[in-house]
Amino acid sequence: MELVLSPEAWLSAGLIFLLRVTDMSLDTLRVLFVMRGRKAIAWILGFFQAVVYVIAIASVLRDLTNPLNIIGYAAGFATGVVLGMAIEERLAIGHVHMRIISSHRGTGVAERLRLEGYAVTEVPARGKDGMVTMLNCSVLRKDVKKIGLMVNEVDEEAFITSEEIRPIRRGFWRA
Repeated sequence: MELVLSPEAWLSAGLIFLLRVTDMSLDTLRVLFVMRGRKAIAWILGFFQAVVYVIAIASVLRDLTNPLNIIGYAAGFATGVVLGMAIEERLAIGHVHMRIISSHRGTGVAERLRLEGYAVTEVPARGKDGMVTMLNCSVLRKDVKKIGLMVNEVDEEAFITSEEIRPIRRGFWRA
């Protein structure tokens, strides 16, 4: 019990926690960049993530008698994953395909989006209750919330979905 209460034990566990938070944040970001095809960034993140991981695991294995080290390792892992996700969310890198379905104001929504510089493809479609307008719009991830607000201003009842995409070539992309 004395070992767990010592300042050195807590300091060691705290360091392991911070290393693991860093390691897993980098790992989470690395995986997300891999999924987006960003090889150079994924390589750099992977390199530093591996270095930090080796230091963290060596620190745990150096003193397995301190349960705080294991707790710090596990807590750092979990915290790092969430922190990595939050960082990636804030960076909002990549493209999203938005599908907007409007029962009555599709043309108005399309006009508003075009006025703001977004490319929109209008498709007449049949929904459960009759004809609707389906709008397709591919945008930067950082613009999704803004577009959702614009759509809501014109048609509060519009149905909006989004999915991440990897653009292949051509078309209009708002810079």
